[in-house]
Amino acid sequence: MPRDATSAAGDIRPRVFAGFPVSSWAFALRVLLAMLLALYVSFWLELESPSSAAITVAILALPTRAQGMEKAGYRLLATAIGVMASIAIAGIFSQTGALLPAVLGIWVGLCVFVVGMLDGNRAYAAALSCITVALIAIQQIDSPLQVFPTGVARGAAIAIGVLAVALVNEVLAAPDYHPVLASRLETLHRRVAEFAQDAVRGGASSATAAADMLRDIAALHPEIASLATESISGPARTAAARSAMVGLVNELTLARTLVALPIASVTSWDDRDPGAAGLTTICRTFLRDEIIRGNADVRDSLEALRTGTYPPRQWRAPLYRSPRIAAESGVRAAIHFILIAIIFVMAGWPTTELCLSLVAVIIGLSATAPNPRAFTTLAVFAMPIACLLAGILKYLVFNGVSEFQLLAIGLAPVVIGLALLITLPSGVLPPLSRLSLVFMLVVLAPSNPQSYAPETFLVTCLFAQLSSVLVLAAQLLLPSLSGDRRIRLLLDEAHRELGRLESGQVRQLAPEEAAFRDAARIEQILATNGATAASPVVAEAMRCFDEAVVLRRCHFELGRLAESSLRGAAHAARAALTLRDGHAILVAAEALRQIASQSNLSVEPVLAALVPAGIAFERWQTSAGSSHGKHP
Repeated sequence: MPRDATSAAGDIRPRVFAGFPVSSWAFALRVLLAMLLALYVSFWLELESPSSAAITVAILALPTRAQGMEKAGYRLLATAIGVMASIAIAGIFSQTGALLPAVLGIWVGLCVFVVGMLDGNRAYAAALSCITVALIAIQQIDSPLQVFPTGVARGAAIAIGVLAVALVNEVLAAPDYHPVLASRLETLHRRVAEFAQDAVRGGASSATAAADMLRDIAALHPEIASLATESISGPARTAAARSAMVGLVNELTLARTLVALPIASVTSWDDRDPGAAGLTTICRTFLRDEIIRGNADVRDSLEALRTGTYPPRQWRAPLYRSPRIAAESGVRAAIHFILIAIIFVMAGWPTTELCLSLVAVIIGLSATAPNPRAFTTLAVFAMPIACLLAGILKYLVFNGVSEFQLLAIGLAPVVIGLALLITLPSGVLPPLSRLSLVFMLVVLAPSNPQSYAPETFLVTCLFAQLSSVLVLAAQLLLPSLSGDRRIRLLLDEAHRELGRLESGQVRQLAPEEAAFRDAARIEQILATNGATAASPVVAEAMRCFDEAVVLRRCHFELGRLAESSLRGAAHAARAALTLRDGHAILVAAEALRQIASQSNLSVEPVLAALVPAGIAFERWQTSAGSSHGKHP
């Protein structure tokens, strides 16, 4: 599961108690109080599934107010979608026998596909829609008439959990998230500014360093949306953070374009025409000014993020996701569920409903992780820990009592301990602790009165562990997409999109916004297991990224001349771009400069787009020619 930031970088060393900072203890206390409040209200209202309220608190256990509230909103939305889907599935397919598991498998696959097309808490909402159907429709598979009341009861418990988290976070002043995000963006801004300064001074550009920065910038995309729920100024801060991210990518691309320009005349066409040096000088001057202007825009956006105001220039930050990867992941998830369902149906065990619901829960949650198999492996280890903790609480600590005060005392050390481990900065312990906390509440199932049947508890633990093991076995039998397969699909899509750009098919996005979308592809390639910034795969991805940036700027700037007196020269330049003829592009740029000079028009932005494209294409043509010469 993704790691959540807990505090902003600061110069003051945080106070530590028992090995954990005070902020971690405050977070653990908020989780405990919210969980106890949710359980108390659920018991008082005599809800059918009070444990759902406690599980909701465990899922929403995030260190900052914004993160928790955004996740809570998506949890409510996904629960409503899951309840409606459960009613529809149970009403239509409850009497279809073997067809029902297949329909449930298709729903699981559809939710996993949607997870692959989204990010952050929106992807979590898609996974939760799968989990809600598992907890309602699957567990009531033999009594479809109980689906609606079960859905209403579970929805009420979840709403109580959400309200408990919101109230405790407000009363105990949970920290805001925008200082954390602003600090991370400012760190990235310093790195990008240093990179741009090296480019202005004529230094060499490192594709590895650029890929690392693009990855770090694009990785902040899922965290930006949480600012909207933080306070009344949340939407303004969201816009400011989004504009800062896009501005950082734009500044980085300008720096790489500047470095790609020759300081001296190096092309054969430059040698034949002394005016080419003038084109290069114009481009370098314009790009330097644009880098300075872009750096100022990023500073303005960061200041707007700090003050809670809208930035002077607002950008969209479009999300890139691969439909092919999402579809293949969805198909595999559906097959995994159906295979396990066949095993349980053939076995004829009486707890098939519980097992299948846990299988769908694990498959849905694993889809939100970068590596589903690694997540499932973690779930296999978390399940016995959860069962052990639940057994200790039920039969050694509670031991037949039903008073709420004793329940609170017994839960306190376990909940606080696991919540403290969740706040650790990295490693296996944070996700393992979160899973253990959630699974422990599922197995313990706090209720009023509390059930103490040992046979039921042992069967629940046994089949809960069996469910996680079977999911892992299914993923080993039919593996999820390998890292190499993901990278190959991402590169294929980059090449196809580049081909559409070369033919003049441009998305309705500003060049800066489209560059951020392409940066998200770089981030996904680097996030894939086995890919490093220095690998040939990333070098090829960066080549596609740079070429796409140049082509988009060319089409955008030439489109602005379509209705001007320079439209003839612009048409000639566009034709040269379509042919990928570097020499023809440079000739068209020179012709455009001369015509504009005669008309006293400024075309520096167009030249700054065309000349890098012409030089790049001519360089690639020369390289291709040399390669063909070696292999006749």
